[in-house]
Amino acid sequence: MSELTEEKCVACRADAPVVTQDEVRELKPQMPEWALIDEDGIPKLDRLFKFRNFTQALAFTAAVGDIAESEGHHPRIVTEWGRVRVTWWTHKIRNLHRNDFIMAAKTDQAYGEAG
Repeated sequence: MSELTEEKCVACRADAPVVTQDEVRELKPQMPEWALIDEDGIPKLDRLFKFRNFTQALAFTAAVGDIAESEGHHPRIVTEWGRVRVTWWTHKIRNLHRNDFIMAAKTDQAYGEAG
């Protein structure tokens, strides 16, 4: 995972390549807490993060937002009392891109720092 956290997202266009199944098999083990989900035919990375209270959850939400802004790649974030669900996928290609794995790794890193 540390290698992914050192990478930067690349700008995506509608014709950007999606990750291959081989790439998913290589990258997914680096982030075992993330689930590969499918919503309306769109593969996504999804993870629920738990906190002791709303203040911690909100601070983590802000940290993920800061990372997303700095990389120009934005997730769905749902913040509730004691928990935050983060979902990554690349909107332009309606699929997963290497950027999503990079951002999931950076999200994990932020969670580790929030502890």
